[in-house]
Amino acid sequence: MELQHGFRKKSKFIEEYKPDILIVPECEHPDKLKFDINSVHPNEIFWYGTNVNKGLGVFSFTNYKISLLDFHEEKYRMKVQLKITNGNSTYTIFAIWANNPQDRGYQYVGQVWKALNHYQNRIKKKNTLLIGDFNSNTMWDKPRREGNHTTVVGILADKGIESVYHKYFEQEQGKEEHPTLFLYRHQDKPYHIDYCFVSKNMVKKLKKVEVGEYENWIKMSDHMPLIIDFE
Repeated sequence: MELQHGFRKKSKFIEEYKPDILIVPECEHPDKLKFDINSVHPNEIFWYGTNVNKGLGVFSFTNYKISLLDFHEEKYRMKVQLKITNGNSTYTIFAIWANNPQDRGYQYVGQVWKALNHYQNRIKKKNTLLIGDFNSNTMWDKPRREGNHTTVVGILADKGIESVYHKYFEQEQGKEEHPTLFLYRHQDKPYHIDYCFVSKNMVKKLKKVEVGEYENWIKMSDHMPLIIDFE
C-alpha cells in the first residue's frame, strides 16, 4: 500500500486495510510521528531522507523486517533499495519518491531512469517491487530527452516487471482512468503519477488493485492511496 503526506495524521484511516507493508513518500522522520493510543502501531519503521519533514517512510505492520540493501547509493535521491523478509518470504523493494530539484533536466522520472541504469544488474526477476511517487506519466514524455516515462516502463518490461494498476484495470500508459494526484487538491486537475511495478511471479498472485477516491481522501492529501492485494 502506498500513501502520501503527513502520515501521523492519517494512520487511523488506513487501519481498515490492514496493510502488511506501507510506503509513504513525503513522510516525517519517525521522531515526529505520534500515533493515536487507540490506533494500530507499526511493528517496524524504516525512514530515509535529509529533511525531517519529508522523506521516505516504510512501515511494517506484521512480522516483516526491513533493512537497507548493501548496494544502495545515496546519490540516487529518494530511491531506496530495501530487503523485506519474514523468514519465509523475502522481497526486494525499491521505494521511490522521484524528486531532486538540483538535478536539472532529471528532477523527476529522470532520477528513476538513472537509478535503473545503475542498478540494472541488481534488479531481480522474482519478488521485486518498485513502488511510490514517480512524478511522471507517458503524457509528459519529451521524445528527445533520454530517461522519460516510456523509457523507464520499457526498461522494467525488459526485466519482466510491469505495473499492477495497468495489468489489473487493462489500461494503457498515459490513458489511466483513475487519478492518483489532484494538483493543488483541485478535482479538475487529475493526474496518474504513482505506481507499483512488480515482477512476473507477483503479477500471477495479484488479487486486487484499488486507487483511493477523491471524496474519501482529498482532505488528507492531494495524492490518493494506491492499494495492492496479493495472494
